[in-house]
Order: sequence, then structure tokens, then C-alpha cells
Amino acid sequence: MPLSRSRPPIMLDGMSEHTMRAISQDVTGGPEVLKETERPRPEPGVGQIQIAVRAAGVNPTDWKHRADGFFIRTLPRVLGWDVSGVVTAVGIGVTLFEPGDEVFGMVPYPYGVGTHAEYVTGPARAFVHKPAALDHVQAGALPLAALTAYQALVDTADIRPGQRVLIHAAAGGVGHLAVQIAKAKGAHVIGTASAAKHDFLRSLGADEVIDYREADFTEAAGPVDVVLDTIGGDTLSRSLDVVREGGTIVSILPPVDPATVAAAAERGIRLAVMIVEADHAGMREIAALAESGKLRAHIAATFPLEQAAKAHEMGETGRTQGKIVLEVK
Repeated sequence: MPLSRSRPPIMLDGMSEHTMRAISQDVTGGPEVLKETERPRPEPGVGQIQIAVRAAGVNPTDWKHRADGFFIRTLPRVLGWDVSGVVTAVGIGVTLFEPGDEVFGMVPYPYGVGTHAEYVTGPARAFVHKPAALDHVQAGALPLAALTAYQALVDTADIRPGQRVLIHAAAGGVGHLAVQIAKAKGAHVIGTASAAKHDFLRSLGADEVIDYREADFTEAAGPVDVVLDTIGGDTLSRSLDVVREGGTIVSILPPVDPATVAAAAERGIRLAVMIVEADHAGMREIAALAESGKLRAHIAATFPLEQAAKAHEMGETGRTQGKIVLEVK
């Protein structure tokens, strides 16, 4: 029995069918450490699929890993977790997909890294079929950030219709998707962002917007049921002052100061600290929301794969609205 089923490989000028272009780093540091390299093309193992990457999101965790390794210390390494593309081979036991299927998803975080390349492999059940209504750039922007928002708000906080939900940095990659997911679940959504981004947030469905530079969100937001913290530090600790007893704060930035954890417990507030997980069921929900028009990534910019360093430079300014995506052509 063959290990995988595949279609004839797409040949690129000057490259073997067994190699691919990838953005790799040999050392930690600034964006300049990212280099285009030629690497062996990964083959799908048992329960895995091989994907020809068409688009891959760039997220804050990418530049954190590039700069200091974060969770992954081994070098050289290829970054990237988001992917949208075309299945080119499937391993033993895969029944969900066949070569030629268009899929999107997130390789398992953090150690399944490697989507900033022409090909990537990952568990079949980390992916779902790409809705026809989404192009690859849109689909490639969604997985990590949308799964983070969904797992925080729906799986962890269990938001309910009518609840008041405060989302920090609501115009960012995770934040602007969280606004849409919370609205789809019937919540009253409050977002913090600079004044220039307020109209954008209202267009996504935010019920209230707070200029964090001019107003104290602990006073402007009033009592809320759920806070999604994407900033950490002082923003997280001050969020305790706005949550009702019995409410929930979800932070996506571990670790959390033990003093903040203790203060939350004293006030009867659940403080949950989460890391996004690859999730077939969650991706199916995200695909359904996207197909229905209730969830859409705002694309701040796209860059060709070989300009990954420029994408990192833009992302690290902290001023982007929505998502940055690498395209593979």
C-alpha cells in the first residue's frame, strides 16, 4: 500500500520536485534574519496531508519566535501556522481530503510550525475545506487569529446572547475577528482602539468603542460579563475593575502575574489563560461563519513569500488594522 496519494508535482524553474522555497532563519533577531532558502519538501505521514501553500497569515507570535525563540528554540526554523492552499498528497488513513481539494486551517501550535513555505504538512483534522466564497488570501488570514478568538469567547468564556463583552485591541488581528464572533453569538460588544479605528469597529458590529488614549476603559465600559485580553500587563490587571463578580477574563498572553491571578480569585472572577490549539470542529465553525458572511478578515496588507521580512516589519509597528498575509505564487 503506498504511503500517500498525490498528483504530479508543480515544477518551479531551477528547482527539483523534491525541494521548495521557504523563509527560514539561522539565528534569532530582527526581520533581517529571515532569508529565502531551498529546503526539502515535506512528505505527509500517517494521518497527514501535504498542502501546496497559496497564502499564509503572519501573526504576532511569528515575530516573537523570530526575535527570541519563544516556545521553539531549535534553529534553523521556518515560521508560520496559518495556511490556505491545495492538497497535493495524503498519508495513510486520511479520508477527509483528496489531492486537489482546497483547504485551510492551522498547523498545531506551537510545534507544528512551517507554513511560510511553498509546501507544508499537518494532521488532516487540523484543516477543513475552504469555502468557495473565500479566496486564499482571506482564508489564509483566518485560522490562528479566528481560532484564538473562538476558543477564548465561545469555548472558554461560553458567551451568551445579551452579555456585555469587552475586547481589548479590538481592531487588531485577533480583536477584529473576536468582535465579529461575539456579535454572531448575540453579545453586546465593546471594543478598545484608537479613535481613528472606531468607524472600522462599528462597521464590524461593535456596539460601543472606547479610545484607550483618551478614556479610562474601567469607567467607560461599565460592568461587563467577559473580557478578552490581547495586551496583558497593566491592561489585564485593570480589567479586574470592570468585570462583574462571576464574570470571566480570558488572556491569550501567558504567563500571567500571580498577583493578578490571586486578585481575580478574591473578587470571584474567573481568569483563564489560554493558548490556541489546532481544532477541526472550531475550524468548521469558522468556515461556516465565513461562508455566511458573518466573519471576514480585514487584510491590512499582502506580501509575496520572499518579502516576509517586510511583513514582519509592518506587523511589529503595532499599528496594523486586521491581518497581514504572505502569498505564494
